[in-house]
Amino acid sequence: MSLAPLAGRVAIITGAGRGIGRAHAHYLAQLGASIVVCDRGVDPNGSSSNTSVASAVVAELNARGTTAIANTDDIGGYAGAEALVAKTLEHFGQIDILINNAGIVTGGNIEDLDEETLVRLIGVNCIGAIGAARAVLPTMLHQGHGRIINTVSEAALDTRFAGSVGYAAAKGAIWGATLSLAAQLEGSGVTANAISPGARTRLNEEMFANAPTNLDLDPFHVARVVAWLVSDDAADVNGKVLHAAAGAVREYSTARSNTELSKRAETGVASMPAPISV
Repeated sequence: MSLAPLAGRVAIITGAGRGIGRAHAHYLAQLGASIVVCDRGVDPNGSSSNTSVASAVVAELNARGTTAIANTDDIGGYAGAEALVAKTLEHFGQIDILINNAGIVTGGNIEDLDEETLVRLIGVNCIGAIGAARAVLPTMLHQGHGRIINTVSEAALDTRFAGSVGYAAAKGAIWGATLSLAAQLEGSGVTANAISPGARTRLNEEMFANAPTNLDLDPFHVARVVAWLVSDDAADVNGKVLHAAAGAVREYSTARSNTELSKRAETGVASMPAPISV
């Protein structure tokens, strides 16, 4: 791989003001890409706003010679996502990479999860990502190439994340959306994949509070995997979900299995009364 494999490429990165998103921005810039830093500077639960967060990262990138611009559109829905894409095209004339990294964490147990909070969680973590992908697709398909990376979480699958019903629902939704979009894009030159990151950030300080001190959870380990996924070397990778943490990479796979539970269910169903025709 060349020292600047992303030279001439334009990357939109949402949630790029801090943590993993900021690592994505710096690493892709190091590889030659121009960067759109999209971040409203909200708190982990989506409240408040500090637009200087995006500008600060842009200043860091500009200082190292990278062409970068800030964007503070609210990508919790279609309108903000479409505005982000329109402004990027107006400035750069192309979009080669979309990294849907923005996310919020809030809610708790289901009895504490009100509808407004659930809608906000799904909006930022899922609807905005789908809206951004929808908005960039005409450009990417016309170009004949493009990379879309969504951010999922083990919270959608793992019982260790009990008490995160809304967040798990949102991340499960974008997981499924990624696979469906990838199937739609097969053979088009545009790919859609997802990253499940394991890194220490503001959003998961509590979860990693007791992590081994020798475990390197630097967000740049995640950024390097994403950089490979958006490179030409991964042009044949589509519809995949990779977990990246501490320098290790693992692929998620799902399959039907003939387990003890499935056998028990078959036996139980067979013993149930026959259904009544209606």
